Amino acid sequence: MVRSRNWPDLLRLATTQGGCFSLTQALELGFSTPLLQHHLRTGKLQRARRGIFRVAHLPAAEDEDLVVVWLWSKQRGVFSYRTALALHGLSDALPAGIDLTLPLAAAKERRLAPDRVSLHLSDLSPDEQTWVGNVPVTTVLRTLRDCAAMPVSPDLLLQALHEAKARGLVARRELDALRAQVG
Repeated sequence: MVRSRNWPDLLRLATTQGGCFSLTQALELGFSTPLLQHHLRTGKLQRARRGIFRVAHLPAAEDEDLVVVWLWSKQRGVFSYRTALALHGLSDALPAGIDLTLPLAAAKERRLAPDRVSLHLSDLSPDEQTWVGNVPVTTVLRTLRDCAAMPVSPDLLLQALHEAKARGLVARRELDALRAQVG
């Protein structure tokens, strides 16, 4: 059996990313494409999508589908809008797709988004981002602002505002401004 002296490093990385890693990350750890192909054939790895793998023996993370999309974005994407509402527990509605915000510079790339992924472009500041589980997500305040500015159901947004207030996640003046924006 082919062994890599970097397997423990790859395993540690995958463990922090819901069991997944990208081809680029594996190459940076010294894995070769033929070695990855070998691990795919022997069942040690599984292909999550093109250029993204998961370690077969690790349990699937609850947010694995989001981790795969985040790795597809070259770790630049931040989950936002309706996806962020769900991740923050501000809505009990399950979004039909995944909202991902990429930096404005990504507009120059011609990449086909994965199925069900809506791409948004914005240069988010570090204070507009946080982590939920294994993935980056817009903060509660940024999420509410984004949703108020797009055609999100007013009922869904009001539910999210109520939940954010009940949990003390956003300052009252910010909530009042958002409520006024929604009407």
